[in-house]
Amino acid sequence: MPRHEFQPGRLLAGLAFTATGVVYAGDAGGLWETPWFAIVPMIVGGLFLAGAAAVVTRAIRHRTPRQNSPDDISPGP
Repeated sequence: MPRHEFQPGRLLAGLAFTATGVVYAGDAGGLWETPWFAIVPMIVGGLFLAGAAAVVTRAIRHRTPRQNSPDDISPGP
């Protein structure tokens, strides 16, 4: 049993920051060259995807039940 509910937005944000760190670590280690401005689209894009995932997750989890559906009608006294 999980100790907390799964939050895909936070997962995507963490992956974006981790990927950015790996890219710049590879640059620092001399494996490849990364321009200094590459961090901006990586972080902004990752945060945008994380925000979109959080909005979709919230919309799915906090749906209100349909009103006047036959299942909601209870028999009278």
